[in-house]
Amino acid sequence: MALTNRSQRRFYGPWITAAVFVSFGITVGLPYYGMPFFYDYFVREFGWTRPQITLGFPIGAVLSLWVGPLLVHRYRTKAMLVIGAFCTFLAFLGFGLMSGSLFVYYALWLLYRGGNIFCGPIPYQLLISEWFRKRRGAVMAVAYLGVGVLGGVSAKYIAQPLTEAYGSRAGLIGIGVIMLLACPLALFVLKDRPADIGQFPDGEAGPTTNNRPDEHPETFRYLLSQPAFWLLLVGSFSSIGAISAVTQHMKFIFLDEFQKAHWSQAALQKPLNEMYSTALLWILLTSNLGRLGIGYLADHFSKKAVMVLTYFLVALSVFLLLYIEPGKTPYLFVLLFGLGMGADYMMIPLVAAEQFGLATLSRAMAILLPADTIGQACVPYLVAELRQHWGNYDKALLPAFGLALAGAVAITLIPRTRRRRHSPESAKLFMNTGK
Repeated sequence: MALTNRSQRRFYGPWITAAVFVSFGITVGLPYYGMPFFYDYFVREFGWTRPQITLGFPIGAVLSLWVGPLLVHRYRTKAMLVIGAFCTFLAFLGFGLMSGSLFVYYALWLLYRGGNIFCGPIPYQLLISEWFRKRRGAVMAVAYLGVGVLGGVSAKYIAQPLTEAYGSRAGLIGIGVIMLLACPLALFVLKDRPADIGQFPDGEAGPTTNNRPDEHPETFRYLLSQPAFWLLLVGSFSSIGAISAVTQHMKFIFLDEFQKAHWSQAALQKPLNEMYSTALLWILLTSNLGRLGIGYLADHFSKKAVMVLTYFLVALSVFLLLYIEPGKTPYLFVLLFGLGMGADYMMIPLVAAEQFGLATLSRAMAILLPADTIGQACVPYLVAELRQHWGNYDKALLPAFGLALAGAVAITLIPRTRRRRHSPESAKLFMNTGK
């Protein structure tokens, strides 16, 4: 009883937010934004083409699709994070030790993407949704800052110095080892839900109307029958695909500009690394400003309108990549792209919860996140094939621009949120599962 009273006096939510900030950055920001730094090294060391390199992402994403719907809801959040972090560690260890076998490379991508489902956005979004109701948007924004901070330093302060000092293999292994730091945070700091320590969301003294025991989760059939759900799926798929095309190809785009200016390979490598890592750092730091601003707007204005705004920013920034100079950081592109990118993943669960209810959020994200991951993985591969065909990015980036616009239109068409009555089917499922 003393422990419960003490827990109620001091709300544990700020510790949850701080731990998620660090853990989210480690398990998502570091590997995702650090990996493209090594793509040009794979070209030189193994002789792989750009389509072969970028094909690893879609193979891993598609073959791991079953993990989310079938396994994620079976594990507590802390267990998911430990499993995912360890799988990501093993994948990057393998990347650092592999030879020139594409089969091994693709198998490691499968391990990485499967692990990412366990330690990616889903567990963190669920965790924050359990702990916060009134200021969920702002807290989600703060948590996503970790992705920007750790993702930003991944190339400039981890991959680049390790690679230039000890080689690209050391850089890959170094990122993998850092993944293990997320495990003690999950085991000893994070708590799955306030009830585990005798508390309630937002530090309230008791249950609120947003924490009602009669709030039933809707079924998958219900979600798939809703036009709003399909519009959200198409919109998020499109925008995330466009963003991924830029982030996955940015170093290759910079490399092409150096080669057009007739830089030799020996002369361009260090300035190329510096240009890419600096641009990535500032993109992700700028994205943090976007997350803070968008998190505030999401708590005070229509989440749908805020989401549309960010998607238009992404679309407007894509073509700026075609007007860069070798060795110079493209700050206008960095600003617009970073602001638009910052709110992307963060807005999806907020809009889903607003449209379908918190109790249904895990089911909605179990479909949305794998689908978005396909866009995130396959659009960069499409751009790589077009770049291989045309020999430049002038036309190859057109799909990214078109998808960003399509995403904004789809979100615009989502109807206003209405108060729903739970279907008898969902109530029956609720009672049968004992939730």
